Amino acid sequence: MNVPYIGITDFMTYGQVERMLAVFKANVRPGQHRRLHVGVMMSRKTLYGLETKWSKAFPLKEAIADIFGSSETMNCLHYADYDAVDVSESLARAISFGGDGLNALQLDMIWPNPKHVARAVNSSGKKLEVVLQVGKDAIEQADNDPEKIVAKLQEYVGVAHHVLLDKSMGKGLGMDAEGLIPFAQAIRDTFPDLGIVAAGGLGPESIGLVEPLAKDFPDISIDAQGKLRPSGSALDPIDWDMAEVYLIRALGLLR
Repeated sequence: MNVPYIGITDFMTYGQVERMLAVFKANVRPGQHRRLHVGVMMSRKTLYGLETKWSKAFPLKEAIADIFGSSETMNCLHYADYDAVDVSESLARAISFGGDGLNALQLDMIWPNPKHVARAVNSSGKKLEVVLQVGKDAIEQADNDPEKIVAKLQEYVGVAHHVLLDKSMGKGLGMDAEGLIPFAQAIRDTFPDLGIVAAGGLGPESIGLVEPLAKDFPDISIDAQGKLRPSGSALDPIDWDMAEVYLIRALGLLR
């Protein structure tokens, strides 16, 4: 579970996975221990069929299991619910749509109750890697203090396997890697086995934003979303030519 990854979020079809996996295999170097993270979005509203602007941007829940068709990728369901409603029940229901290929779960939530998360994961019977998003609001609730972040993370020992530092949260805002270093260092010092992930405005032309973090944490994982389309909006489909360039350049940077 500690193998770092390079992520793309907003896959809509298995064909897109096949294309990116072929690019990944053609460009990963011998001994470069990286995985391709296949991110698929779901929110509480799309889970329950409620009206939302994201309905056309996220795949139908019934289609998610097909997207997670490869056994060679980190197949991660990103579940978004910033109001944290009925976490145990909703997460368990969301996981059920992942199919047999689902092997990871990202919590796009603000400090969800770890007991509720554990209950949902355990009830699924699946061995899932859990990625806890620590986004802008979560960081602000911890007073932008790395030590307070670490104190909060104590509650997730045994529940979360990766911590995602992301102040953009899919909106394409440029990453302040230097500003994230104190948070990453505090996490690494306290939880050496916890994977550290960075996201925020990464794309084919901005992959260099993560370089300061990568120098200090060569095993850092990354994820990209908004900047993989010309508009920069996650409401629009990914430009897979842009995603291909991002993936090649990310593999070149994260050696």
